[in-house]
Amino acid sequence: MKLLVTGGAGYVGSVCAARLVESGHEVVVLDDLSTGHADAVPDGCRFVQAELAEAAGSLLAEGFDGVLHLAAKSLVAESMQDPEKYWSGNVLTSLRLLDAVRSAGTPRLVFSSTAAVYGQPEQVPIPESAATRPTNTYGATKLAIDHAITSYATAYGLSAVSLRYFNVAGAHGAFGERHTVETHLIPLVLQVALGQREAIHVYGDDYPTDDGTCVRDYIHVSDLADAHLLALEHATPGEHRIYNLGSGAGFSVRQVIDACREVTGHPIPAEVKGRRVGDPASLIASSELAQVELGWKPQHADLAGIVRDAWEFTRARAGNS
Repeated sequence: MKLLVTGGAGYVGSVCAARLVESGHEVVVLDDLSTGHADAVPDGCRFVQAELAEAAGSLLAEGFDGVLHLAAKSLVAESMQDPEKYWSGNVLTSLRLLDAVRSAGTPRLVFSSTAAVYGQPEQVPIPESAATRPTNTYGATKLAIDHAITSYATAYGLSAVSLRYFNVAGAHGAFGERHTVETHLIPLVLQVALGQREAIHVYGDDYPTDDGTCVRDYIHVSDLADAHLLALEHATPGEHRIYNLGSGAGFSVRQVIDACREVTGHPIPAEVKGRRVGDPASLIASSELAQVELGWKPQHADLAGIVRDAWEFTRARAGNS
């Protein structure tokens, strides 16, 4: 298939593009490099550096079999401080993409959604049927896009799938996580191991969990990318299907830090701080629907293995800088 990957110079986007190329697809990456990196675009991809809203129409007019839409603004704190940037950059841009998809007759769309649409969950593991009550602007914009996709699929016959990620981690060979503003736990802990920060902050140790720290579901980025390939294969005309993607296992902040200590061989000092407002005690995905309907199953659910892949990538990048 000929496929367009928006945001394909970013973390998840680059791994998805790499897996698509490895699977024999023709891939075009569209990215404005506002947060991505040109050297993260995999070999074998055609790279178009441009604003999505401006370039999507002319690109899709060439004729594509599908779009993987991963381009987005994704910093939770920033979304609360500057919501206009997120409603415009996420929702309006996605609406323009949907119009371009419709005009070009592109048959398939796979959308990068998020577990942030659920907010504070009432049950764990979280199924797709759970109430969607996002507690931040980022999650609200992603949910709005999901609603728009449902409308387009119903009215125009689009084959659409939304994948709601939980905590993505790890690396796929030369493709890994390197955000200018880093907010994710594993890369932050690894920065301590590299000597780039003095200690990792633990926000709250009095939660109703086994060790008092927050529990999260970590999914390996390679498993996540494979789910995108399966979503393309199973997308059905006129339907918008939604799947949670996680390992189905929860690991606490302390367990993640301990795994990083074991993998890196560094002591990694940790400092307990006060709770952050809005942090749920536990977020774990129910990915049963994806397993049943897509035939997807995580192959890299071991926390130490996820950390090891991330550490190898992080060290390689540090050695090259």
